[in-house]
Amino acid sequence: MSTLAAMLWLLNVVLDTGGQLAFKAAAGDDRAGDGLARWRYMLSRPWIWVGGGCYVLEFVVWIAFLSLVPLSEGVLLGSINIVAVMLAGRWLFRERLTPLRVTGILLIAAGVAVVGAGA
Repeated sequence: MSTLAAMLWLLNVVLDTGGQLAFKAAAGDDRAGDGLARWRYMLSRPWIWVGGGCYVLEFVVWIAFLSLVPLSEGVLLGSINIVAVMLAGRWLFRERLTPLRVTGILLIAAGVAVVGAGA
């Protein structure tokens, strides 16, 4: 994999993880209320807009990344986002990492390492 492709891949992971965490921060605010009031509250908070911005940028980066690598390789490498989001969720939101989730993280990371090594 070229240096540019690797940098785009890393940027994609950062943007996807940032977007997921921003949406979680927007949705997890207990002051939001219920129903339509919750949506209005979330739309008035910056986190939802940060998350949306991350996803717009991630889309552009993802397309650029896929233009440099085969689709089968790119999609497999993109699955590391799952690991990054789970670890960041644990760190920032104190979400539980059960033994089954840790096993999943290890399997995904091993798969990405195998694909990355073969690239």
